[in-house]
Amino acid sequence: MASTPNPRKNENPNKNDTSPSYPTTITSPIFISTESLHSLLSHQTLIHHLQSSLATVSSTLQTPIRQSYAVSSSSSLLLMPSWSFSPSLPYIGVKLVTYFPHNSSLNLPGVHASYVLFSSTTGQTLASMDGTVLTLYRTSCVSGLASKILARNDSETLVMIGAGNLAPHLIKAHLSARPSLRRVIIWNRTMEKARKLAEEMQENGGFDGVSFESNGCLEEIVGLGDIVSCATNSETALVKGESLKAGAHLDLVGSFKHCMRECDDEALRRGRVFVDNEAALEEAGELVGAFERGAIEKGDIAGNLVELIKGEKVGRSNSDEITVFKSVGSAVVDILASQLKERKRSPSDLQTRYHRSFKSTLILDWRRVLYVERNLV
Repeated sequence: MASTPNPRKNENPNKNDTSPSYPTTITSPIFISTESLHSLLSHQTLIHHLQSSLATVSSTLQTPIRQSYAVSSSSSLLLMPSWSFSPSLPYIGVKLVTYFPHNSSLNLPGVHASYVLFSSTTGQTLASMDGTVLTLYRTSCVSGLASKILARNDSETLVMIGAGNLAPHLIKAHLSARPSLRRVIIWNRTMEKARKLAEEMQENGGFDGVSFESNGCLEEIVGLGDIVSCATNSETALVKGESLKAGAHLDLVGSFKHCMRECDDEALRRGRVFVDNEAALEEAGELVGAFERGAIEKGDIAGNLVELIKGEKVGRSNSDEITVFKSVGSAVVDILASQLKERKRSPSDLQTRYHRSFKSTLILDWRRVLYVERNLV
């Protein structure tokens, strides 16, 4: 049974010190369901949060390169930790990810994940949540933020290559970042999936004035895209650089292994290439292969997302320039997405949570509760 907090015992003897004392009672971690994540997160707010926070906190976070283990010839287990001891972000976060690409034949997602958030002050487990949904939001919003910076202001047509679980999130993120978009064309190897997604987005997407359609001819539609977004597990180049229109923005999301590839070398040669973080230079199949073949060099990479946000690197320089953004994911954006989720929990949720956690204790020091909440958010 948890002990009753003793405000007098834990009170700071220095009356001039207004900093609150640390809670002394162990609390049960909360579980945040898939439904709760959908209600707490939106693509527009997460894009804004990443734009305003990523550059500031990235220097205070320790984020090792993700660990990847082959559990079969095609399946992987990935571990993605990140931690900070900054008072503004007192967290340790770990995401556990499984990648089973053949799940599509079972009508199941290829990626599953769980995310756990700890306090970097006490080490206590604060929360666990659906890491799969968290990944869908943060991955799509990183791409959305990149298109907000790199795509043309007058972009009208989005071409979505792939119709898996990430595709609707990418569509929503790009539409949120670029309100000028009025047409979305979806391609998938299985044409029926593309058609169903187009119908679903048209009926339930919530974007008035935007038309959604599917098309089975990839070569034809790539040249129509002001923004071309790819989310596939392809090992052969889908986007040919010669097909990209002048001024296009190419968003590459799918590959995170050397064997994976969503565009050819010509697309990289024609465009100014940016990455989400330096891990892309070691993990992304398009880039690693292009380096090995001498198509481009590492020095040709124009910058990363943090440098773009800070203004340290120039994004698009003219309306005819082709820009390319390659992301492989990062535990930094995982922890920021989970932070935004905690920040949006209501005070009533907080009170209910703590009363449940301390149900054997009727007397609460509300100042401590407020302190814990400030450090959870």
